[in-house]
Amino acid sequence: METRENEGLHTLGQKTAYKSDYAPEVLESFANRHPGNDYWVRFNCPEFTSLCPITGQPDFAEIRISYIPGERMVESKSLKLYLFSFRNHGDFHEDCVNVIMKDLIRLMDPKYIEVTGLFTPRGGISIYPYANYGRPGTKFADMAAERLLHHDMQ
Repeated sequence: METRENEGLHTLGQKTAYKSDYAPEVLESFANRHPGNDYWVRFNCPEFTSLCPITGQPDFAEIRISYIPGERMVESKSLKLYLFSFRNHGDFHEDCVNVIMKDLIRLMDPKYIEVTGLFTPRGGISIYPYANYGRPGTKFADMAAERLLHHDMQ
């Protein structure tokens, strides 16, 4: 029987098993207790790593995720394990940010979400990809368009 404490979550409180490559299946969600409220949830992962798909060299970044939840929310330990699963995964910076955003959209269908990657310089160049999404047909779609136009001012 699921209680309010566990709500069908399988990772929280268990021994941590780290995946060795990209693993979206580790993501878990739980019911938002305030779906009628619009509010921000923010995550910051300052130790994100992935691999360059061409050279295999490690890339380091701070990944910032902000979202306005709908009916479901991402469970933080599963998010940590998911982000850790990129460690041996080869993808370009822009791909990592878009994949993370799309996986979280599939998981929880948020009202709004944005993901930013602040990748450390390699070869003297920093790359900061930004992706966002607002639920179509809502004020959040308009918000996404506006924030995308002005994302560098945030």
